[in-house]
Amino acid sequence: MSITSLIISIVVGIIIGGVLYLISLNALKSKRKSIIEEANKEAEVIKKNKLLEVKEKFLNKKSELEKEISQRNHKLQQAENHIKQREIQLNQRNEDIQRRKSELDAFKENLEAQKGLIERKQEELDKLHLQEREKLETISGLSADEARERLVESLKEEAKAQADSYINYIIDDAKLTANREAKKIVIQTIQRVATETAIENSVTVFHIDNDEMKGRIIGREGRNIRALEAATGVEIVVDDTPEAIVLSAFDPVRREIARLALHQLVADGRIHPARIEEVVAKVKKQIEEEIIETGKRTTIDLGIHGMHPELIRIIGKMKYRSSYGQNLLQHARETANLCAIMAAELGLNPKKAKRAGLLHDIGKVPDEETELPHAEYGMKIAEKYKEKPDICNAIGAHHDEIEMTSLIAPIVQVCDAISGARPGARREIVEAYIKRLHDLEQLAMSYPGVTKTYAIQAGRELRVIVGADKIDDKQTEQLSGEIAKKIQDEMTYPGQVKITVIRETRAVNYAR
Repeated sequence: MSITSLIISIVVGIIIGGVLYLISLNALKSKRKSIIEEANKEAEVIKKNKLLEVKEKFLNKKSELEKEISQRNHKLQQAENHIKQREIQLNQRNEDIQRRKSELDAFKENLEAQKGLIERKQEELDKLHLQEREKLETISGLSADEARERLVESLKEEAKAQADSYINYIIDDAKLTANREAKKIVIQTIQRVATETAIENSVTVFHIDNDEMKGRIIGREGRNIRALEAATGVEIVVDDTPEAIVLSAFDPVRREIARLALHQLVADGRIHPARIEEVVAKVKKQIEEEIIETGKRTTIDLGIHGMHPELIRIIGKMKYRSSYGQNLLQHARETANLCAIMAAELGLNPKKAKRAGLLHDIGKVPDEETELPHAEYGMKIAEKYKEKPDICNAIGAHHDEIEMTSLIAPIVQVCDAISGARPGARREIVEAYIKRLHDLEQLAMSYPGVTKTYAIQAGRELRVIVGADKIDDKQTEQLSGEIAKKIQDEMTYPGQVKITVIRETRAVNYAR
């Protein structure tokens, strides 16, 4: 290729490149122009939308403000109306006050006029009284002071005579009603307190699953049973009674220790002398803790505070003691409640009475042998642990072994007797109690003219219903006395029995 053709081709290429550049430049300009136009259009649309949003918000705000202004105007209108009503009411009250003031002024003037008239009348009455007094003094020959003295003396004598007769009447009435009121207080006290009856004896039956266990309890040549008896102080009777072993001892604490120890040994299965001693020692400690816990729970239940820990332990021991078949702790709790109620009825301190009632039999659970009666020994224990003198006296005097020096002492004595004498409390089982009620009813039924008999009030009252056509009113009184005498002669009973004979006439007819 020649140089000329090369140059021509280069020039042609340059021309073609310039033409293409111009063409692309024009295209870019037109494209830029179209993009700018589209952007302007979008800006106009956005501007219009924003203007519309602003206009809408403005209208909303305007409507809210107008609504708020209308509400405020309404409230202002209501307040204005209320003020106008109050103003009208105040004007009316002011008018009423002015009218009443004028009425009071008129009434005051009238009162002053009447007061002047009354004063004049009073002066006239004083003059007339003075004249009459002078006339009376002239007629009687006595001055006013002398006449007054004589009148006072006569009134004194009359009042004294009336007072003496009234005092005599009160004394006679008190003699008639004192016994009845005392019985009423005692009966109300008994009715408000009731405890469970717990009859205990000197043996406890321990049940086992099978008779093979008896041989293991006895042990080789009897060594286990001897170790158990030596450790607990309880006689263990193993006989032909099926699935049962009898624990015999007069001390309920020992019986309970033996029972619990046997229970643990049988449950564990390891029964030999060393194990027996270990278990018995553990059970003794457990029983001691239970005694203290029982004493604390008893004092908390009764609301008694500030008691010495040793006294609390003695109270807990009462749970395992009995007196004439009656559980000692139940008896002490019942006596305490009775004492509190009776002291409150008589206007005395119920807390002191309850404390004395709870402690009255602590001499029955001694830690050591003593020759003293339980009441005196209990008093010495209470004195040892700093109980108050009136409580100590009530403990020592509840069986009349020392002189009573406080009002709580007779209350404790009476409540102790009430708790011991109630049906089922001591020595008397349910069958004997029911038999006594039956005997009462049968005794009254043996008299002629008696139709029905009812023993009520736990055997303390016997109601006898007689036929009106067989016995008259006079004979009912005679029958009541005869039944009472026969009960006294033939029956044994606690307290007293009231016999009420009822005679009534009934007229019955039918409307058909």
